[in-house]
Amino acid sequence: MTDSTFTPRVFSGIKPSGGLTLGNYLGAIKRWVDMQDGETETIYCAVDLHAITVWQDPTGLKAGTREIAAGMLASGIDPEKSILFNQSQVPEHTQLAWIFNCVARLGWMNRMTQFKDKAGKNAEKASLGLYAYPSLMAADILLYHATHVPVGEDQKQHVELTRDIANKFNNDFGVDFFPVTEPVIEGPGTRVMNLRDGTKKMSKSGESDMERINMLDDADTIAKKFKKAKTDPDGIPETLDGLNGRPEAKNLVDIYSGLADMTAEAVVAEYAGAGWGKFKPALAELAVAKLAPISDEMKRLMDDPAEIDRKLARGAERAREIATPILEKTYDIVGLLR
Repeated sequence: MTDSTFTPRVFSGIKPSGGLTLGNYLGAIKRWVDMQDGETETIYCAVDLHAITVWQDPTGLKAGTREIAAGMLASGIDPEKSILFNQSQVPEHTQLAWIFNCVARLGWMNRMTQFKDKAGKNAEKASLGLYAYPSLMAADILLYHATHVPVGEDQKQHVELTRDIANKFNNDFGVDFFPVTEPVIEGPGTRVMNLRDGTKKMSKSGESDMERINMLDDADTIAKKFKKAKTDPDGIPETLDGLNGRPEAKNLVDIYSGLADMTAEAVVAEYAGAGWGKFKPALAELAVAKLAPISDEMKRLMDDPAEIDRKLARGAERAREIATPILEKTYDIVGLLR
């Protein structure tokens, strides 16, 4: 089965736990904004059900969900062009996830590296939800017959599981019902790393606030963090190969590349031979120019939570218009009496 059987449709989501960072923006949201102006239907989601695989403060979860929505809207996600909602307002996600729990195999779930990373040595104390959430992620995607999912490299394994589930469902029931979704991993800055340790991904849950750029940081804070970002004794090399084995240097070049819509090669060519005393202030200035307006708009939106809630509720209505018929057909295929 090929994707040409299905209407081109993109689905992707962000977990509302801990606030938005530059990594979320360059790795996901900025690319989502670009995608919504094409021929492909775009569906974007705050995946709040995924957030509760580990305990969340209820008040903080609601605030985080609104912050995710505000970040998407402020970055340019247009709720008239894209469907924007939070996952828990569309109950079909969990209904399809149960079907997929019965399709997915334990061996597949045991190979999921993110569970091992997050559960660590205390896997026996982890929630069943944390173990099973890749099945819910597959339901998120296939509930809309999404043909493409923009993801970071670290999420590619989950899209591969989604493909396995789609293929097994189709084979088990002798149908061509679910598309075999393609991951979309492209563009500069898709994996933004820690400003203090270039071998680690920029994270909302890192120990120090100086290791990440928060989307709500003001201009002075953004500039300060980049100027204090870890580098190495060597400056910008003559060619991209000169960044090999220099994770902090490569990260700053990649961030500049993503913010400026330039290739990393073009950034290196422009700054070849420059020291960090020249490059970091230029990066800070670029980041402030790109991010400060988004931060200001996010704060404005978050001052009106009722408006955010209204937009999310309308998005959920539109999402269910697509989701409900697909779930009902799934139930019919499986043989569930309705």
